[in-house]
Amino acid sequence: MATTIGIICGSLREQSYNRIIAQSLIQMNKSVQFRWIEIKELPFFNEDLEVNGDPDAVLLFKSAVEEVDGIIIVSPEYNSGIPGVLKNALDWSSRPPKTSPMNKKPIGLIGATPGGFGTAFAQMQLRQVLETMQAQVFPFQKLFISQVHQKINLQEQVLSDEKTKKYLQSYVEEFLDWIQ
Repeated sequence: MATTIGIICGSLREQSYNRIIAQSLIQMNKSVQFRWIEIKELPFFNEDLEVNGDPDAVLLFKSAVEEVDGIIIVSPEYNSGIPGVLKNALDWSSRPPKTSPMNKKPIGLIGATPGGFGTAFAQMQLRQVLETMQAQVFPFQKLFISQVHQKINLQEQVLSDEKTKKYLQSYVEEFLDWIQ
């Protein structure tokens, strides 16, 4: 049975650099089944919404998280931190704490930004949040893609930088080895 990896993009922007990077991951390894796990339909986290059971969008999201062998989060950094929509998704997936679908789930982190520092601050925050949730964050591996706007072809919606493709390929292979 093929390994299934969920892809969560931390940006909702239509021409998101991070979505283009995530799409390139899917095309790099044909032995793995990749599955998008969308976050754009999730309501803002509110415990009052849980009283009568999770909203349908949350149930679908949690089910998608449960069904994959691991997840790679590909996210930008906003104001030196985690995008709000991504944090919201993580808050929903942390519930209930003892049986959270993220509990013990292997998670890889990749981030791209036009800036010069990559997504180092957001990834530090993501690690902190995910480890608190008892997710298993890919240790010692960081993939920060800076100056991303110079590494993609926006018109064709593809990653065009060969060096970055090699880094991504290596990251995916190491992530797969780690979860298996």
